[in-house]
Amino acid sequence: MDIDALIAARPLLLDGGLGRALMERGFAAGECPEEWNVSHPDDVADIHRGFFAAGSDIVNTNTFGGTAMRLEAHGLSARAVELNLAGARLATGVRDREFPGHWVAGDIGPCGQMVQPMGNAEPDALRATFTEQARALVDGGVDLLNIETMFDLTEATIAVEAAVAVADGRPVLASMTFKPAAKGFRTMMGVSPEAAVKALKDAGAHLVGCNCEITAEPMADLVPIMADLGGGVTYAQPNAGQPRLEAGETVYAETPEHFAAIVSTYPALGAGIVGGCCGTPPASIAALAAALGR
Repeated sequence: MDIDALIAARPLLLDGGLGRALMERGFAAGECPEEWNVSHPDDVADIHRGFFAAGSDIVNTNTFGGTAMRLEAHGLSARAVELNLAGARLATGVRDREFPGHWVAGDIGPCGQMVQPMGNAEPDALRATFTEQARALVDGGVDLLNIETMFDLTEATIAVEAAVAVADGRPVLASMTFKPAAKGFRTMMGVSPEAAVKALKDAGAHLVGCNCEITAEPMADLVPIMADLGGGVTYAQPNAGQPRLEAGETVYAETPEHFAAIVSTYPALGAGIVGGCCGTPPASIAALAAALGR
């Protein structure tokens, strides 16, 4: 996958909020999303189908929490390889059968534990768990690896290094979660965009971007900063508004039209790949595709 050539031709569209899509299909609090790759494969495949049909060039696998370390919370750490393989094969299967010419990103999120000395996770154990997940996703046929929603630079760097080591030439993307702060954008661990881009590029990330935590408007201020630091290009996925509880359910009130109006400006600011994060439905991706003239 020559991602640079693809971006040079036109902005690429990622997918949206897989968590919201799962909940709309009956996913309950306390369940393991990755286990649905085995127990509810038709639902997961239908989510990928919906985003592809809406205009996504790339969909993420349902493997955000798929490290063995994070699966420990569900008693499923021994099934990490199985669940990641299943997730990769579901997404690539939908792509191969119905949307040839599109791509699948192996999704990798935080391990769920703090790295020493802030927590108990040892760097070697982190490297092993990210390596295992990335290798399973590659074996499952993904076209690239997407390390996302990171806030600890040590963990993100280890994840990138582990993914690059087994990617077999596939692009490795890495994004962190930033919020506006007194001294500019920072992650919850105090990591600046400058520090993030340098460390993750040095570790082998092809693109360094931003996702989650904030909505489209503040991320519009962050995109050109990330692009400038990254040599002119970045990727970005804001949340679809701020969540609120209504009758016990999480609701995102942002309309697809508003989401698309803001995010469609990102390519001119340096984002070669755009999409949505938490709460973003296929309708918002479809509106974004239309706003970009797709």
